[in-house]
Amino acid sequence: MQIYRTSFAFRNREYPIGSGKALQFIYGSKQAKTKGGLTATTATTNVYRSEQFKHTMEDIRSQCCSPDEVIFGPDCRQSLYCHLLCGLICSDEVQIVSSTFAHSLVHAFRTFEQVWEELCRDIREGVLSSRVTVPAMRAAVSKLLSPNPGLADSIHSKCSRLSDWCGVIPELWPNAKYVYGIMTGSMEPYLNKLRHYAGGLPLMSADYGSSEGWIGANVNPSLPPEQATFAVLPNIGYYEFIPLERPEARPVGLTQVEVGKQYEVVVTNFSGLYRYRLGDIVRIAGFRNSTPELQFVCRSGLTLSINIDKNTEKDLQLAVEAAGRLLAEERLEVVDFTSHVDASTEIGHYVVFWELCSEAAEGVLRGCCNRMDLSFVDAGYVGSRKAGAIGALELRVVRRGTFQQISDHYIRLGGAMSQFKTPRYVAASNAEVWQILCGNVTACYFSTAYSL
Repeated sequence: MQIYRTSFAFRNREYPIGSGKALQFIYGSKQAKTKGGLTATTATTNVYRSEQFKHTMEDIRSQCCSPDEVIFGPDCRQSLYCHLLCGLICSDEVQIVSSTFAHSLVHAFRTFEQVWEELCRDIREGVLSSRVTVPAMRAAVSKLLSPNPGLADSIHSKCSRLSDWCGVIPELWPNAKYVYGIMTGSMEPYLNKLRHYAGGLPLMSADYGSSEGWIGANVNPSLPPEQATFAVLPNIGYYEFIPLERPEARPVGLTQVEVGKQYEVVVTNFSGLYRYRLGDIVRIAGFRNSTPELQFVCRSGLTLSINIDKNTEKDLQLAVEAAGRLLAEERLEVVDFTSHVDASTEIGHYVVFWELCSEAAEGVLRGCCNRMDLSFVDAGYVGSRKAGAIGALELRVVRRGTFQQISDHYIRLGGAMSQFKTPRYVAASNAEVWQILCGNVTACYFSTAYSL
């Protein structure tokens, strides 16, 4: 709550808001009992169930449009539909559009493209769609509904005028000041689509934290998400940093880090119950009032490697973005992606899975495959490809909805939609996800970039 209040003070100085509401795409997850009798659930669910959370949202003028029955509903698809409906009912009051992650925001508006006419019908008739079957959710949302043909006609007219849904957020929520959520790291691939939906509204990256402990506040909210920095709040936890250039070295403290250097973050909570390596790589961007400002670089865990090559999650993202520019020329886009190292043959190779918004020509996809292969510029990879020690990169195209199936799988295991992140690397040992991917492949292409 301290982080929320601190970052809001900086945001409100740049983009002041009055009394109003927030269209928040947030979701609780299932609660379970441990053998010792404790209630266990995801970090965000504990936050959303806290009375302090509600009071804080009131204080920072970010009250959610949706009732608790929607946030904590057992079916996230029904909850998403109701979030959209509640947001439309409160359209003139909404000043912030937000979710925990950029992925959730993009998913929400992709869904809106499919259900907007049904939402209009609900508002026009004042009757909730039959797709919402959870009794408590249905009762709570129905209380907010009454026939409003004027609002329904306005929404229908605005949506009909939009070109490819560009600027849908400011069009339907005219008083929104910005779009807010975690947009760094593995969320960066969703920014282009989110900017498309946001039109001219600023995208603002939320604070830097983890389930193990919150770390820093975004005190430069006017910076684009790709450049966001986070000032460490030293009274929340005890923070140490392992130098990336000397991983065997002892961690250093807040005052010993050097500007421009990269480190892995270690957090210890003040109760002393744990000291935890987050696996996050950050760069020290500078200092503010003696506390360092961190810029998120990437996760340390994901490294594609077969021979002497080492490619990180960021390298994978850049390769997909480079190939995606070829798709953009055909008015196509990558909905989501992940990767795999196929070491089942004598010469291993990288496999990249793509889900596309619609079908692409074979020649375009072959060009994308080559572009990705050439975009991995790590010297170990390039040398190994030229020497034949690593095989040709493989692009596998999967059916529409494949990554939604992966999301559904993790939610069934007890995860929260609010906290879902698409895994950027999938090992064959991750049997269920691997089976979802392989069972939905519609086409395969191998790079010829190093054989030309």
